[in-house]
Order: sequence, then C-alpha cells, then structure tokens
Amino acid sequence: MLAQALQLVKQRLSAAASDAGRPEPRLLAVSKTQPATAIAELAVLRRAQGEPVPAFGENYVQEALGKQSLLRELTLEWHLIGHLQSNKAREAAGAFDWVQTVDRPKLVAALAQHRPADRAPLNVLIQVNIDDERSKHGCAPEQVGALAQAIAAQPQLRLRGLMAIPAPHPDPTLRRAAFARMRALFEALRDTWPQVDTLSMGMSDDIELAVAEGATMVRVGTALFGARQ
Repeated sequence: MLAQALQLVKQRLSAAASDAGRPEPRLLAVSKTQPATAIAELAVLRRAQGEPVPAFGENYVQEALGKQSLLRELTLEWHLIGHLQSNKAREAAGAFDWVQTVDRPKLVAALAQHRPADRAPLNVLIQVNIDDERSKHGCAPEQVGALAQAIAAQPQLRLRGLMAIPAPHPDPTLRRAAFARMRALFEALRDTWPQVDTLSMGMSDDIELAVAEGATMVRVGTALFGARQ
C-alpha cells in the first residue's frame, strides 16, 4: 500500500512540475503519529527510487525522539514542522537536521545556543502566517527580513528559506493567491540572501497549486500514509 501511495505522489509531483515548467520539488514525508515501522518501510522504498537520505517531518519533539531512537541504524533526515516552544529548543537543536517553524527572535537565539558544536549548522526556515490567521503560528510577512538577518548572523544556523501553511480555503484560487504571495516573499528574501533555496509549502490536497507557484519542498502525509487515526 505504501509503495502504491508513494508512486501516486511522485506521479503528481512530476506532472505538476511539468505542467508548471518548474523543477520537481523535494518530498518531505510527514510522519507524525505514524509508527517507526511505517517510516522504515517508506525509507526503504524511497531509497530504492534513488533517494540516499529520505526526509521525514515530525510535529512534536518528544515523539520524534522516540522514533529516532528506534530508527538510529537508518540514515534519515529529520525536519521539525510543528510549533516549537522555547523550552524545547535545546532538544530540537540536537535532534533535527531542519527546523521549519522559526517565527520569533527568541527561538533563533535558543536554537543557535543549543546546536551541538560538532554538528553541521541547523537548517532553518522562517514560518510565515501568510493569511494572518489567529489560530496559526508564524511571523507576519513584514517581519521576515529582521528574522532572516538574525538567523544569518548565527554560525550554528543556516538560513534556507520560508515555510507556510496557508488557510484551507475551499476556493483554489484563494489558496493559489496565498502561495503566490509566499513566492514573492521568497524571491525578495533570495535577493538579499542568495544562499536561500527552499520554499516549503503545499500538502496532500494542494500539491499542484503549490508547485505551480514555485514550491521547492512539499509536505505530504495523508496521501502517503492515509488519514490519521
């Protein structure tokens, strides 16, 4: 079942990229609530398709730590894609390769302080609340520049780009407009920081819209693993 689901997702990504005339984005498998056995199975499948280091996204630090312990013999790339509380920054800085949800200066300082000196710099994305939703985390678009500067000033962090979860409007034109605003922010950020290369947006139900607007990474859970229990 996982093999078929992965094949369908890859086909969607390839078709969307071809239709948009854009490079195919990287697939981040959202593995929150999934058992370590499912992650291991998907990792094997993805390696068989030519991915040497499959990437998985987790929402909660403690849940991820448990899975990492069980899967320590596998070479995987771990992304934190859920809201990060400052008191969890020490654990997150050591456990993850990427943190996609940096949205305030306090978190920048905490992650930099606790990133182990013997590890490569922590890859960081700035989370943007692009639709100004009260229920969503993320910084305002006008705060991106200052946060980027703060991240770039930390040797233990590596500024990679932006991440967003636009409002789930039933009208696809509204969703696409939010993705377009994110692309404009991303391009403006890249003008200042040329090393920026990642625009993380789009999930199982709006992959095509995100790819059309320039997503370089999509976060897919349901389309791979099925609906969460």
